[in-house]
This record gives sequence, structure tokens and C-alpha cells, in this order.
Amino acid sequence: MIYLDNAATSWPKPPQVIQAMTDILKRGCANPGRSAHAMARQTEDAVLNVREAVAKFFNIKDPLRIAFMPNTTYALNAAIYGVITEGSVVATTAMEHNSVLRPLKTLESRGIIGLETVEPDRYGRISVQSIKKVLRKGIDLFCMTVSSNVTGAIMPVTEAGRICRELGITFLVDAAQGAGVIPIDVERMNIDMLAFPGHKGLLGPQGTAGLYVREGIKIKPFIQGGTGSFSDRLFQPEVFPDILESGTLNVPGIVGLGKGISFISETGIEHIRLKKKKLLTMLFEALSKEENITVFSPGPEQNSGIFAFLVHHMDSSEVSYILDRKFGICTRSGFHCAPLAHRALGTSDSGLVRISPGYFNNETEIELTIEAIRSIARRKL
Repeated sequence: MIYLDNAATSWPKPPQVIQAMTDILKRGCANPGRSAHAMARQTEDAVLNVREAVAKFFNIKDPLRIAFMPNTTYALNAAIYGVITEGSVVATTAMEHNSVLRPLKTLESRGIIGLETVEPDRYGRISVQSIKKVLRKGIDLFCMTVSSNVTGAIMPVTEAGRICRELGITFLVDAAQGAGVIPIDVERMNIDMLAFPGHKGLLGPQGTAGLYVREGIKIKPFIQGGTGSFSDRLFQPEVFPDILESGTLNVPGIVGLGKGISFISETGIEHIRLKKKKLLTMLFEALSKEENITVFSPGPEQNSGIFAFLVHHMDSSEVSYILDRKFGICTRSGFHCAPLAHRALGTSDSGLVRISPGYFNNETEIELTIEAIRSIARRKL
């Protein structure tokens, strides 16, 4: 099997990720912050260590401003519903995932918010000029992805952050695509809230994610419940991270996430980026000139690690099905939970085939994938 669906979930995981999760389950995995006994304190220390590692990785000054969550969708919803008030005006881009679009469209349909959208070019790229046309004083929140999960196009987050800071707009960044491949610095990029997954580019397990909220941003809890703190009170604590962390944390997953971040730091994020760039370059050079293939991703220099394409006169699901059943190659087809992106790209009827190499893929796997796609495109099955 050749696994090329790393934009959905990275695989395989570094061995130390699996080992760390196994170790804490064997050693003792009590509820952090709930009890005073040794095992609970040990678990709490393990979670704090990962919180500090995440803070260092994203240049977050206060690790306690990071709340761990089960996935990025949850984190984005917590951010959006947490800061929105009736009458808010929100801006976003047409390249966002449904984790952003659905809550925003729901709020708009209920008359709670006004919503404006920044449109991309034919490769799904958002320009600084298009952002400037939409953002203005009076907009309360701007939601933007680091990189498109459809095309891999890297977005101008740094420039958008500077514009938001100048205009007094709260800047929410979705790092579902890009974290672990593109350096993210919340201070330099003027990011007010950052939602990130553990199971994609950070090489951790599924069921892990987080939300960073800059000090000074007022946020309401998305859910309320047990936090292990202020347990004698009937209302949710307002301190971080308790305000956003109700219920038992996924401690084994969080510990695994910490080891994924350690692997990236030790390997070097630039080294990881160059490896993925090399594999992407092979795909572009071999397939972009094929007569029966249209490529929808920007080149490797502006791409976080996705090669999106269509074979002429074939639905994307059919191509992915053949790649899986005949060649043992795992890809993603369809609409990638991003309907506005496909509308902008003109692929709302067919969807796209998405190939997303990871750090652990190799050149031989990419060469075999190229040959498989060529055979499909040339109808030589």
C-alpha cells in the first residue's frame, strides 16, 4: 500500500509517538487536575509538558492560553461561537473548510452576523489585494486558513495578520493544513486565535487538537462542565485553559502529540518542507503536461503539500477508486468539505483527486503513483 492521504491524517506516525502513548497507558493514566494522588499529578505534569512544547513550537508566550480539544473542527467552533455576539460582522475566504463555513453560514442564516467573503484566483490562492478589498474597520472577526486543504495553496497569513492588527480585527487562523510544514509564529503573524490539529502535520494521533487564544480576547465557553478546578462553583471558571477544557482530556493522545512535535523539532521543519517539496515537484513535472490531466494546485514553492488534479472525462471518485483497488494507492477524492473552494475552482460537479505526500513517503512510491495515474489518464488499464 502507498499512503498519500496525509492532508487528512498523517501516516505512519513516528515510533516515539506510539511508544509514548503506550508507556503512559501502562505507567498510569489518571485524570489530570482531578485528584491529588501521585498518578494524577504525574498525568498533569505530562499534559503541562506538552502544553509548553506546543507554546514553544508556535511562539506562544503563555502555555496556559492553549486549550486542548478533540479536533480542529471543535476548536474552530469554540473560537467562532466563543467570540461572536449578535450584530458581529465576520469576514472569511472562499477557500475555507466547512469547519469554518458551516458555523458562519448558520449564524448568518439566523441573522446573528453579517458575513463577507474573500474570493480566490483559479488556483485557490488568496491575494493580499483581495483581502484589502474586504477587510475594513467595523469587521469584528477574520477567519483564514494557513493553507488550502483542496489545492495546498499557502495563504498570506502574515500579511493578513498585519492588516487585522492595524484595523482592530480579531484574527482567527485555521492551521489544519500547514502546521508542522510551514513555520507559524503567533507573535510575528499577529494571530489572535490559532486552531491546530494534532493528527496531521504535527504527526500526533487522531483525537488531538488545540485552540490558542491571545490574552485580551474575551471568549465564552463552547461547552461547560467539569474542569477539576473551582468545583464548588456552579458556573464555568473564566481562567485559562479551564474555561475551554471541560471534561476528561485525551491524555495518551496529548502525550503522543508532544512526541510528534519533538520529532519535527529534531528533524527540522525546513527539512520536512524540502522533502515534501521534492515529492511534489516529481508529481508536477511528470503529470502537469499530460494531455488528459488538469492540475489545480499551485507549484511546490507556494504549496504546503497537495497535488490536486482531474483526469478528463472521469469523476474524481472513479480515479481514486481505481488507484486504490488496482494499484493500492490511497488518495482523497470529492469535495474535501470545502464547497466554496470547488465553486471557485469550477469543480463543483466532479470534485478533485487529492494527493498529499508526507515526510515518510519516498521517491519510489511517487514514481509508482505517477505511472498509475498515467495509465488511467491514457486509458491503458
